[in-house]
Amino acid sequence: MSDWLEHTVQTEVTIPVEYAWSLWSDLSAMPRWMKWIDSVVITDDPEISAWKLGTNGLTFTWKSRILKQIPNQIMQWESIGGLPNRGAVRFYGRPNNVTIVKLSIAYAIPAIGQLMDNLFLGQLVESTLQEDLERFRVYAQADFAKQNQAAAS
Repeated sequence: MSDWLEHTVQTEVTIPVEYAWSLWSDLSAMPRWMKWIDSVVITDDPEISAWKLGTNGLTFTWKSRILKQIPNQIMQWESIGGLPNRGAVRFYGRPNNVTIVKLSIAYAIPAIGQLMDNLFLGQLVESTLQEDLERFRVYAQADFAKQNQAAAS
């Protein structure tokens, strides 16, 4: 028996929404900014990817299916094997090339893990996800600046 726990974090990135989408939708690039993600491999079916997460000597794997994808707006997924999880990343374009990136992730934990999650694990996951989005912000803004500089040369 397990319960689902959900965390939502967001950041503001100073790049166009289309650029934020293009970076995020390249799932194989996730390890560049997501601390616990070791690898993401797209399968023969482009809607299914194989994920590997590693933290503190523990490794978890799962396959994920994209359920909904609207370019520059939302990507929603759920696991189809392995570590039970689901979530969505949403993009909100704002004036002056500002994009809000909002990430929601839910995961199932066994009943025994619920005791840990309420106090420690939940806080750890949420703070790590927020740090991941901050790493995405830094990465995306630097990449966008580099692309603009190359285009201007």
